Amino acid sequence: MKKPYKRPVSVLVVVYASGGEVLLLQRKSPADFWQSVTGSLEWDETPLQAAQRELVEETGITDVSGLVDCQTQNEFPILPAWRSRYAPDVQSNTEHVFKLEIPETCEITLNPQEHTEYLWLSADEAILKASSVTNREAIRHIIGILTNQ
Repeated sequence: MKKPYKRPVSVLVVVYASGGEVLLLQRKSPADFWQSVTGSLEWDETPLQAAQRELVEETGITDVSGLVDCQTQNEFPILPAWRSRYAPDVQSNTEHVFKLEIPETCEITLNPQEHTEYLWLSADEAILKASSVTNREAIRHIIGILTNQ
């Protein structure tokens, strides 16, 4: 049975190439909203299962064996653009952060119902372009660890 509202728990997956390039996707709506791979958990999913599913759905990347749970959770208020998707008493979302390193940048197969464009950017460019604070912080933290910054 499908629940009437979305579960207020999501995943954020920072995808990056060994050379340091970070993948960002442009949402179809709201316009000019750039993000890493994201998505809400289904009611019967674990965060890891959701991260694996969202990677395949949003990018076409099927080798998710290198997916790593960063053991980081963020809580943030649900933006007005998405309020109607959640139960009326739900005000915030809990986000689980994951990362996936791939050997090199690749062609991405977007889900046209969700995204219109993708870019591979340097970490600094991705941090500037990412629309959400938690996404910018995740990129900063993940790439910073890689470069010992």
